[in-house]
Amino acid sequence: MKAKTMKSSYDVIVIGSGPGGLAAAIAAKKNGASDVLVIERDLEPGGILLQCIHNGFGLETFKEDLPGPSYAQHFINEAKEVGVQYLLDTMVLDITPDRRIYVTSSHYGYQELHTKALVLAMGCRERTRAQIRIPGPRPAGVYTAGTAQRWVNVEGYMPGKRFTILGSGDIGMIMARRLTFEGAKVERVLEIMPYLTGLSRNYVQCLLDFDIPLQLRHTIKRIIGKNRVEAIETVAVDEKWRYVPGTEEIIPCDTLLLSVGLIPENELSQKAGVALDPVTGGPFVDNGFHTSVPGIFAAGNVVHVYDLVDWVTQAGLVAGEHAALWAKEQGGKTRKKLPYIKTVASDNVRYVVPHQVNPETLTGAHVMLQMRVTQPLEQAVTIQVHDGDTLIARQRARYARPGEMVSITLRERDYDAVRKAQTLKVSVVPQ
Repeated sequence: MKAKTMKSSYDVIVIGSGPGGLAAAIAAKKNGASDVLVIERDLEPGGILLQCIHNGFGLETFKEDLPGPSYAQHFINEAKEVGVQYLLDTMVLDITPDRRIYVTSSHYGYQELHTKALVLAMGCRERTRAQIRIPGPRPAGVYTAGTAQRWVNVEGYMPGKRFTILGSGDIGMIMARRLTFEGAKVERVLEIMPYLTGLSRNYVQCLLDFDIPLQLRHTIKRIIGKNRVEAIETVAVDEKWRYVPGTEEIIPCDTLLLSVGLIPENELSQKAGVALDPVTGGPFVDNGFHTSVPGIFAAGNVVHVYDLVDWVTQAGLVAGEHAALWAKEQGGKTRKKLPYIKTVASDNVRYVVPHQVNPETLTGAHVMLQMRVTQPLEQAVTIQVHDGDTLIARQRARYARPGEMVSITLRERDYDAVRKAQTLKVSVVPQ
């Protein structure tokens, strides 16, 4: 519900109303926070899900195969039932380490708010052409896949007729299928890495099922066209991403879509003094998604980019619960020193989230360690958590791929060993 009167102080404020933000707000209310406010820059809650009209959401949360807007509506309805308040069409300009939030909106103008606990849930954004440095002129017809998704699914516009897609990220593969549905021709999908960077199910359902070619170890050498894209020149690359002479090919097309990765949206986090992990681009967090700044939590794609929206929701629920407990028990006071146990990325692991475990919060809820591997392993693998030579937990998986998140759950039976550990070293190795 829209905030009827503007207060200056709240128990919990959540920035962002995507799946992570909505889940955090609901969990905060259910765990005793009296006043919970969600600040959203768009005109309605739901976040990026509102433009994701394809199915594939909610398989773990609801055991249903839902489109994005339907998944979001479940939580929009629940947030209304528990009394979460909204500030929509509102931009957050600044955040301070003592949780003062400066916003501007068409309804209330410029305002200063304060909260006992703050949850950052701003999501992520797409990498652009400038960030991957594609050479060539700058004609019309070069867009990120997410921009094209919004135009087609929300605004009702087709950005072109003949497409090439750079990057095998999930949004790019999903848009390859979506554009084909609308009568466009998708020439091919190019991927500079030697492996898929999105989910295998999207490769099967979106590319293989529609006979859209995928070329691994290929990228764009230059864009051709003056006023509008006319073609692109592709080229194969070696293991060091150097062009392979003689492999160039001209592909006629009028539109290039970029699906070359997502970046956690953390400009506001930096303003608040939150420490960021240079590998993920998101905040360092503990198992309650508490950041390095007392009373500031983070959840969802703002921490690291998830594969499934269901996992974003789960992270939001955890962050919201801990934010409510902080608001209730700490009341904004300085965080006491706690004996955190760091998680460490070991063999074939690029990073681990959470970055540390607070042993005082190991009270029954399971702790999921999530990670991405550095190299694909197509055979059966073992995910292991060690403290020195002591094996704390082990879990098996059929394979491990960089484009698909790997996880291991620490359960109550593991907690005694976790509390005694100096570090939690995580590895993914062949069985």
